[in-house]
Amino acid sequence: MIEKAVLDNGLTVLTERMPNLRSISLGIWLKKGSRHEIGQENGISHFIEHLLFKGTQRRTGQEIAKAIDSIGGQIDAFTSKEYTCFYGKVLDEHLGVVLDLLSDIVLNPRFDPEDIEKERKVIFEEIRMVEDTPDERVYDLFSETFWRGHPLGLPIQGTLESVGGLTPRHLRDFFRSSYQPARMLISVAGNLDHQAATDQIRKAFDPLKNGTPDVPTQPPQEIADVALQDKDSLEQVHLCLGVKAFPHSSEDRFPGYVLNTLLGGTMSSRLFQIIREEKGLAYSVYSSVSSYQDTGYLLVYAATGHDHSRQVVDLITKEFRRLKNETVSNQEIRDAKDHLKGSFMLSLESTSSRMSNLARQEIYFGRQFTMEDILKGVESVSAEDVQALANRLFNSRGCTLAALGKLSNLSITRGDLVF
Repeated sequence: MIEKAVLDNGLTVLTERMPNLRSISLGIWLKKGSRHEIGQENGISHFIEHLLFKGTQRRTGQEIAKAIDSIGGQIDAFTSKEYTCFYGKVLDEHLGVVLDLLSDIVLNPRFDPEDIEKERKVIFEEIRMVEDTPDERVYDLFSETFWRGHPLGLPIQGTLESVGGLTPRHLRDFFRSSYQPARMLISVAGNLDHQAATDQIRKAFDPLKNGTPDVPTQPPQEIADVALQDKDSLEQVHLCLGVKAFPHSSEDRFPGYVLNTLLGGTMSSRLFQIIREEKGLAYSVYSSVSSYQDTGYLLVYAATGHDHSRQVVDLITKEFRRLKNETVSNQEIRDAKDHLKGSFMLSLESTSSRMSNLARQEIYFGRQFTMEDILKGVESVSAEDVQALANRLFNSRGCTLAALGKLSNLSITRGDLVF
């Protein structure tokens, strides 16, 4: 049910037919994000994503909103570290409408100077909002420290200084050099015909030509450090403790998913049960894996009272040591696998999730894995695989801690993070 076409100008089209549904989701993906920004460009991809909804040569921003509202659909966009996406979801009969809207947005932006200044103020407020949201700010603090000096460590939304320095010419030049068909793909999932959808996409995007070549990206060098940011107005200390993990396409990904699940990925995980249920030290505690083209990290987040922050760090590192030194029980492995398989299958029950899955697999693997492939990969993981990966990942020399809040009771150095 999945088909692929590459148009003459290099644009990749992926479709998945889901004939039992009445909806269609379409995404236009640019394989560039904040890690592809250089120097003072930080935040430019995100700025452009905002601007493209402000109006085109054919439509005002209000007309774009009215066009999608009139058919009961939705359109939106987001920017990540490695890609930018503009997407929409409509009834199957309105595929042509959403394609016309989204193609107009990414092909014919107006870049009106007045709109640029208005949106700059909006982004300033978004940056300030992150600064006022401690569970988001501590993630940025971790990334800035862990990948110091590399674009992956910079915030996707940019800084007040970098966004403030972006001129209309910077924005237009970056847009022209980035939005080229060889760097884009379009994924569509729902009640559709592949050939008909491809023909519509070809007609809309034929005028788009390639220009400047890509600038190669360099992998980051991880920096092990402790970053402490005092903020006495906070009632809790927000903690991120992380280590280098694996890229998206790594063979370690399936053992890594199982490891993360049993460490802190569910309500029955070790960290949740020990830190929240047994000790009562946190309301929110979990682990997650973030993977990219050439690197990744495994991160534990917790928010706790400032009197307990050191205790929570010690409990996290204790679980790292246990995973290295003790073989996980067969029951824990079984539970983690069943959770992963169930959550994966449930996550793909909508056209929007299928559309996103098509694009991400193409971006990171250059091919499509079936659900059976992924379930088989999860099922193949053994307790020995998890322990071996834990011994590779949980290396004290590569651990970074970021902490935000009232830190008078958190006396900690790199030498204290031993596991």
